[in-house]
Amino acid sequence: MSDDPVAQLIEKCAALDRAAFRALYRDTSAKLMGVLLRILRERAEAEDALQEVYTRVWLRAGRYDAAKGRGMTWLIAIARNLAIDRLRARPEATSDDGLDLVQDAAPRAETRLIAMGEAKRMTDCFATLEPDRAEAVRGAYLGGLSYAELAERYVVPLNTMRTWLRRSLLKLKECLDQ
Repeated sequence: MSDDPVAQLIEKCAALDRAAFRALYRDTSAKLMGVLLRILRERAEAEDALQEVYTRVWLRAGRYDAAKGRGMTWLIAIARNLAIDRLRARPEATSDDGLDLVQDAAPRAETRLIAMGEAKRMTDCFATLEPDRAEAVRGAYLGGLSYAELAERYVVPLNTMRTWLRRSLLKLKECLDQ
């Protein structure tokens, strides 16, 4: 069990250890947010779902059985199931007037040009970063990887990875603000 720190934190949460719950959130929320965003496709809804996931974890931590799987797998299953439930609960858009069949759902030309310009700026700013730093930022914020996963992937200490990400984000912000 010592090889699964997430499982240890879940077991401490079952004993109502608030510090363990904070550590669990800190260590796993980015990954779970990535899972929720991929399924729900709306940031606000994913943020709401993330809060609900951790509420469920706090209430159900006693049900976790380390013999059945790793802690992160259990958390991802909770997040995935919640996201699917939310998708199923979404009202289907129906209209009796048929106008929804006529309306073009594609973005207007002006919107597409603006988006292309912003994407070009972002690509240019990412090009100012060292390649491994840029990939680490993409992994963390687009791929939902945790600091620990990134540190392992790039074979650097955890605090070094945090520094990479913080400095890279500052550099991206500076570039985008110009």
